[in-house]
Amino acid sequence: MNDNKMAIKPIKKLLWSMGLPMVFSMVLQALYNVVDTIFVINMGETGIKTNLALTYVFPVQIFMIAVGVGTGIGINALLSRSLGEKDQKKIGLTLGNGIFLGICLYLIFLLFGLFASKWFMSIQTNDEEIIKMGSEYLTIVTTLSFGAIGFNVFERFLQATGKTVHSTISQVVGALINIVLDYVFIYPLNMGVAGAAYATIIGQVTSLLTAMVFHYLLNKEVKHSFKDILPNIKIIGSIYKVGWAAMLMQALLSINMFVMIRVFSLNSQGDLINGTYGIYYKIQQIALFSCFGLSNTIISLLSFNVGLNDKERIEECIKWGIIDTVIVAGIITILFESLAGPIANLFGLTASGDNKEQIISLCKTSIRIASIGYIFMGISLAIQGILQAYRKSLTPLIISLLRLIILLVPIALIFINLDNASSLVWLSFPIAELLTAVISFFILRFSVIKVEKEELSHSEIA
Repeated sequence: MNDNKMAIKPIKKLLWSMGLPMVFSMVLQALYNVVDTIFVINMGETGIKTNLALTYVFPVQIFMIAVGVGTGIGINALLSRSLGEKDQKKIGLTLGNGIFLGICLYLIFLLFGLFASKWFMSIQTNDEEIIKMGSEYLTIVTTLSFGAIGFNVFERFLQATGKTVHSTISQVVGALINIVLDYVFIYPLNMGVAGAAYATIIGQVTSLLTAMVFHYLLNKEVKHSFKDILPNIKIIGSIYKVGWAAMLMQALLSINMFVMIRVFSLNSQGDLINGTYGIYYKIQQIALFSCFGLSNTIISLLSFNVGLNDKERIEECIKWGIIDTVIVAGIITILFESLAGPIANLFGLTASGDNKEQIISLCKTSIRIASIGYIFMGISLAIQGILQAYRKSLTPLIISLLRLIILLVPIALIFINLDNASSLVWLSFPIAELLTAVISFFILRFSVIKVEKEELSHSEIA
């Protein structure tokens, strides 16, 4: 265990060497969502409506990711800490119960897909064509979601042991297959919205299988037996001590999108704004997922060194974790500000429909305004990762609530009722991110001081 790179290599180098593959992996995941949308919206006469249908579906997809990622973060934190503590029994139980939880989560989404897809679409729109397209897509991606759920579990096994390059390769292979099949299924085979769904599923299953191969062939320092898959209440409780809050934080992305769709619908141009929002949201995920990549690296690296109780490396990880996340977010902000026009134009290559030109113009506006807040978002997400590594659950959840609901929604409600709301409403995103970042710094300071006092108290008692 003393040879583990997370214990001996310089923190600054580790954050980049472990973090960049994860950032690349997460960006690629976001990119194939963008490519999905580009292919769909350029389908011809049905493209604009299909994009709106997938916008209404996306909160469920985000929720699936939230449940998988939240559980995975809990697994990651517990497994990394167990490695630092050299507790082989707990390592095996964490692996086994992670697999058990993945199976349970898939069964839940299978039932949702079979019985609730049409209902979910019908509560958002009365357009029968949109309901039909959305229901078809949603049924496919939920009933066959075992690839997405399973990958989140095995990806964390690799990340917790520092094999972020291998988790990235798994993600890349699936993403590339998804992108290629998107084109093949939607255009040459003319499979429409079902083609986009099946391309996504095949890509997810490929990522899962690749991650499983890497784990069982290369993760020699972590092993589990078949009996470790049997549910262990203590281990599951430990996973969700961190994971439940992480899950809720991710789920807030789903709630956020659902609520913002309702807010935008209050305007007379609601369909136009929502169509643009569906595009913007997937573009924005490039920045969001990049920050998540570094935040997840912070969780693995900081959890390990908390387990070792190495105070110097803990302080280095906190400092450079925030700085590096801000650097990545800043680079993405510059790129988006510079390329807003060309990015927006990708969604109108062959698209048709009454709102096509308006959507492209509004998409450009949304990118340029909202991307101002990405640096502040990076600060908040880095601090969330630090708090999760300390096995804090409530404070990271509060940060997510602030940036996605408590601050954002009231600000958006103000802008949506103003003249020129379709342009001004995007200001609500950077304003909410700025306010959240400021509050997050105070939360981090208070939490670190509290942890230091608790450790001092324990040492005095000992």
